[in-house]
Amino acid sequence: MEKQLLIVFAKNIVLGKVKTRLAKTQGDTFAFNVYRRLVEITERESLKVQNTDVHVYFSDVIVKSKWPNQEKFVQQGGDLGDRMKHAFEQGFSKGYTRIIGVGADLPDLSAEVMEEGLGALNNFDTVFGPSEDGGYYLIGMRKMIPQIFENKPWSTDALLEITQAELQELKYTSETLKELNDVDTIEDLKASWLGAEFGV
Repeated sequence: MEKQLLIVFAKNIVLGKVKTRLAKTQGDTFAFNVYRRLVEITERESLKVQNTDVHVYFSDVIVKSKWPNQEKFVQQGGDLGDRMKHAFEQGFSKGYTRIIGVGADLPDLSAEVMEEGLGALNNFDTVFGPSEDGGYYLIGMRKMIPQIFENKPWSTDALLEITQAELQELKYTSETLKELNDVDTIEDLKASWLGAEFGV
């Protein structure tokens, strides 16, 4: 049977260090509480994914109370690309044959979406879950393709387009899942069902 891995990239939930764009308009405590809730959603849904191991990569320190009984690590590398590349390399070195990675700031990231991403790797070399800002909330591959993470315009609206164009040039196939939105600003929160929980 295929060995499947789900990698979750999570920032440590530290007041003043999470959801800084949201904090600019709503304050650090509000942003802290929103991110804590987003991590709860991600933890709950990721642990529902069938026949798949979960590795959690925290930004700064391992939090033992989160994702109990799963392997946990601290992210390594300078930029986002380096950190993701390192985590995927670790996964493939441990014998996993299908790996997806997700962030921890999407209210609509469900177990079903993650299972769909893993399933896409039956037929495609790579899979992406596009976000509304031009990046992606999910990335997956069935063997290591380091170029995905190298020399990319992180946090720009051209990230996914540039990445998929390069994969096409390299003759790798790619599947795209449904678009979801992460929560970076108060407008994002208002557009989400989660906004009602926070009275916006």
